[in-house]
Amino acid sequence: MKRIILIGYMGAGKTTVGKALAKELGIPFYDLDWYIENRRRKTVSEIFAEVGEEGFRQIEHNMLHEVAEFEDVIISCGGGTPCFFDNIDYMNGQGQVVYLKASPEVLYKHLLMGKGERPLLKGKSKEELITFIREQLEKREPYYNKARYTVDVSLMDNYDKIKITIEKLRELLEL
Repeated sequence: MKRIILIGYMGAGKTTVGKALAKELGIPFYDLDWYIENRRRKTVSEIFAEVGEEGFRQIEHNMLHEVAEFEDVIISCGGGTPCFFDNIDYMNGQGQVVYLKASPEVLYKHLLMGKGERPLLKGKSKEELITFIREQLEKREPYYNKARYTVDVSLMDNYDKIKITIEKLRELLEL
């Protein structure tokens, strides 16, 4: 039985890597945010607007406990998921946790290219955004660093480089 759980800051490529690895291994992929949206029938932004970050984190915690019980899956978590409650310890007990690590500058570029709105980034200028990413990363890295594995994803800007990252993961996780 395999459970691979991808963590890291938003824009690190957790969904991209998760989908590609799941396809290669022939197992299901779950993005925790999408799972929450499907179960709640609302977007993450709508949930944030209704119940705030604290309410969202409680929902996220509960949904993590659901999806992390599935067998032979790859799960991509939201950037904050490991940082609340006992989530990172729970994840480490449930499967192979991989921190997809990137510098604040790389994350900034990925987030600019990314589609969709992210509630925590709404309304920030370019300068505010890079400062926000740096500050958040500093707070979150102690949790991210509890992952059993770390993969640098700073150079993942095209399909060939994504394939290299997948190969690194396969080797690291002995898949």
